[in-house]
Amino acid sequence: MADSGKNVEKSAEFSGKTNTSSFFNRSMTMQGTPADSNPKVHFLLNSSLNRTASISKFYNSIESVVSAGNSLKGKVKKLCTLFESGKSSKAPLVNEPQSQLQTQLSTKVLRPSRSIGYTGFSSFNNSLIRLPGTEDRIVVYFTSLRGIRRTYEDCYAVRMIFRGFGVWIDERDISMDSAYKKELQSVLREKNVSLPQVFIKGRYVGGADVIKSMFEVGELAKILEGFPRRTPGFVCQGCGDVRFIPCGNCSGSRKVFDEDEGLLKRCLECNENGLIRCPDCCS
Repeated sequence: MADSGKNVEKSAEFSGKTNTSSFFNRSMTMQGTPADSNPKVHFLLNSSLNRTASISKFYNSIESVVSAGNSLKGKVKKLCTLFESGKSSKAPLVNEPQSQLQTQLSTKVLRPSRSIGYTGFSSFNNSLIRLPGTEDRIVVYFTSLRGIRRTYEDCYAVRMIFRGFGVWIDERDISMDSAYKKELQSVLREKNVSLPQVFIKGRYVGGADVIKSMFEVGELAKILEGFPRRTPGFVCQGCGDVRFIPCGNCSGSRKVFDEDEGLLKRCLECNENGLIRCPDCCS
């Protein structure tokens, strides 16, 4: 009997062990369905995380903009206080008597403005620089080369102003004849001379700025009274208003054959470019 009771207890213990082991085996063999294995759940989680990250970035950017605006407002306020303090220091005192203010205003004398480079009609009459042999004409030294744009535009503007009045002018192009450049340097006693330069009745007037100022004020029209007028639209048939023609002695080659010596010599009637002044309009 005792043996049979022991056998029953052993069988019970064995059956209990088998039941627990089978329970653990079932739990181990059970396949769960985690969230990562489901693609829909994974997509929802990622989208929610991205939304939270974008919202946090948006709020961070707003905070940075607000802080920058506050700093700018502070700087603007500081500048306003500085300017207001400067204005208040310069403003007259309220308690200051009116007699003192009137005396201060009376001491300030208003002076008329004057254009830079404008000498006026009085300086033209008192000019000490003279060009001999030109007391009956208007002489303009200029250049027809367009190497320097500002110089060419000034020369062109001065020539058009005089042509607008219809007066005849003695145009001396230093780019066509270097003798004119040397002549102008000797008269003005300067090596570096700007162009254009104008002489009226043998007296030195000035450059482009002076001529433009006199033209705008109306003094140039007064000075040009009494000069002979050209017919409107007149163009020289000999040179086409260029004021130079090729030399007739050497045909512009600057060389002449000497029959006595049998050699070529330099032509003495033309300049370095083989040109002479037009006899029709420059005589």
